[in-house]
Amino acid sequence: MEQILLETMLRHMENKENILVSKLERHGYDGWITWWIRNSLDGRSQRVMVNGLMSKWRLVMSGVPQGSVLGLALFNIFAGDIDSGIECTLSKFADNIKLCGAVNTLEGRDAIQRDLETLERLACANFMKFNKAKCKVLHMGWGNSKHKYRLGGKRIESSPEEKDLEVLVA
Repeated sequence: MEQILLETMLRHMENKENILVSKLERHGYDGWITWWIRNSLDGRSQRVMVNGLMSKWRLVMSGVPQGSVLGLALFNIFAGDIDSGIECTLSKFADNIKLCGAVNTLEGRDAIQRDLETLERLACANFMKFNKAKCKVLHMGWGNSKHKYRLGGKRIESSPEEKDLEVLVA
């Protein structure tokens, strides 16, 4: 069994909100809700406090407020179709994707690699990219051949253990 942990990031682009709004409309959200969401993402400012000192207000150029329920929901709608055509088991939570598959046959290992290539294509189509430095392969089970996988031409590093939703998996 292989478990591949992937972390996604939205690319910076000018029309990201328009793409999100069109996906919201396809999911059946009405004009008022899409207007409200567009306005909540447009023209926001933020500041931070560190050790009791407050920064100046700065315009937020992209993204949704970190830690907000709205941010998770919008990301899931934005990236909801990224599992189209995937052969192996795929789990998604916020910006984390977990791809799992059996590797006791060459066909199983090839299916995982094909799915990684599909995920890379779908991520690009959704104006996303994978944070390849944080993507890891967990080789599980006795006799695992520890196959090497690639994502976007870069080899994914293997790891003996990783935290997955704050649970240590080894």
